[in-house]
Amino acid sequence: MPVKEVTNPLFFEMIRSFSTLAKRLNLSHAVEELGSTRQTVRRHIDNLEEIKGVVLFRVVDRRYELTEAGTHALPEANEILARGHAWLRGQSLDVNGLQYLKHEEPNGWFFHQQQHSLQSIWAQKSPLMRETFRSWALGGGNIEAEEMSHVRPFLIVYRHTAAGWICVEFGEKSFYVNWFGREKARSSVGKKIDQMPGGEDFARMLNQSFHEVQTTQNARVDHVYTMVSRGGVGELQTVNYRRLMLGGRFPDGSSALFSLVEPTDEIEIFGLDSSQFIAPSEEISINFDLKIVKNGI
Repeated sequence: MPVKEVTNPLFFEMIRSFSTLAKRLNLSHAVEELGSTRQTVRRHIDNLEEIKGVVLFRVVDRRYELTEAGTHALPEANEILARGHAWLRGQSLDVNGLQYLKHEEPNGWFFHQQQHSLQSIWAQKSPLMRETFRSWALGGGNIEAEEMSHVRPFLIVYRHTAAGWICVEFGEKSFYVNWFGREKARSSVGKKIDQMPGGEDFARMLNQSFHEVQTTQNARVDHVYTMVSRGGVGELQTVNYRRLMLGGRFPDGSSALFSLVEPTDEIEIFGLDSSQFIAPSEEISINFDLKIVKNGI
């Protein structure tokens, strides 16, 4: 059977209707949010179901519910919308086949994140990322593995819940502790990742890297250039760092995500000159000597 042709604008609106109705599960509320009509939203859903050949919703007691097919389709639909909006705003680019995100606020705040190949782990001078990657591989991604013990103090550990990504552990030698302080780190355990400025779509794009690593149980490297207040309060300060994210497991077998953040001015971000990056002060630098760490000196 030939696939029904859909114009690009209509395709985008159909996905918006699907995503919004899936969020609201109430046709009147979805229509109000979309600034549309009941007939238009119903037509969009009917057309989408016809094209995909599946039923996305069922109506129970006048309330919409996602079918199994609708539940499976929703994450990708949201990602398509987020990518589309970010691309139109110039927030998302493809650089050598890898993701680049950026956002700037009128108050001067900015955020640049560029994904790099895993080969970059071996090309850089610092041994910390290389050793963390090696230990993760040898330990099979198990957070309690003996092979992980000497790098674990440098990591932030996350768990994904229905409420979003939750920080469950801040290594005592991690950049987070160096930057925000021990008290801030302790008070942040169990809390959701703070949503950055930039809107819902941009936040979804940022979370995409976390979901990618969790789903594939693989590794990812990003270079980041942004502004963050020291200790979580006060004036924003420029910071640049490399981030290694690794998929892993907790002792009960559930999925974990490990993040190693290493401040450095040795980063590469599309469209930015290396002179913009600031060398980290000794106070926030992570000093890692493999022999010393392993011997516990």
